[in-house]
Amino acid sequence: MRLVRFQLGEEVQFGDLKADSVVPLAGNTFDAALKAAPSGDPIPLEDVTLLAPVPKPGKILGIGVNYAAHAAESVSFIDTKKPEVQKWFNKQVTAVNGPYADVHLPKVSEQLDYEGELVVIIGKRGRHVPPERAFEIVAGLTVGCDYSVRDWQRASQTMIMGKGFDTHAVFGPAIVTLDEIGDLPSVELRTFVNGEPRQVGYVRDQIHDIAAQIAHLTAAFTLEPGDVIFTGTPAGVGAGHTPPKWLKAGDRVRVEIDGLGFIENEIVREPGETIIA
Repeated sequence: MRLVRFQLGEEVQFGDLKADSVVPLAGNTFDAALKAAPSGDPIPLEDVTLLAPVPKPGKILGIGVNYAAHAAESVSFIDTKKPEVQKWFNKQVTAVNGPYADVHLPKVSEQLDYEGELVVIIGKRGRHVPPERAFEIVAGLTVGCDYSVRDWQRASQTMIMGKGFDTHAVFGPAIVTLDEIGDLPSVELRTFVNGEPRQVGYVRDQIHDIAAQIAHLTAAFTLEPGDVIFTGTPAGVGAGHTPPKWLKAGDRVRVEIDGLGFIENEIVREPGETIIA
């Protein structure tokens, strides 16, 4: 299955993504959609808007410096010592953004950076899950981009402020179940900015593989259905260049992962209006 969440007119629902259509599913929540049967005729893909497949994850977690080459380029904005220790941070639920939606260049910073990543979506509750059973709690995989505001990231050891800006947790378009994925370690990830290749990496290059990540996280707390895990980015981020290649309004960032599809987002200036509601 390739589980998507889509909007047709005023209605938002879940569906199974096909080559050029979406088959609606009966479930109206993430948990229900994972087990739901088809509930209607296929809808042409061009008629729908694909949204983030999980609207309000309980947790959005990201691991830092999980590719050796990226760790080497990251010394200017993160502590890369002790690579054997997993370095985790949270992204806020309000950062969730769709696979083809606009991404905000913050009002308070010009140091917006991209990090193309493989994203894991949790499908079952898990605590103290050993590595050999880690994929039993995985609903599927998808494409993501962990947008980061580097000056705000450097300002706090936890990195949370620089990682949690609105619109900066992009993932989708579909949650692809494991039965549709071939040799996971050989899966390739590619990131482009305005068509220029910036990142290339393979899942096998991760310092801490997905099973180790899940085992480590569930040693501390329960993972629940709908939780989102960003599994690390390869080398080639904007901050790794001299001078840095920060994203600007009008830039387009595309992340592709073999077998999972792609996301593509335009960078726009944040409106910046005061909201009190």
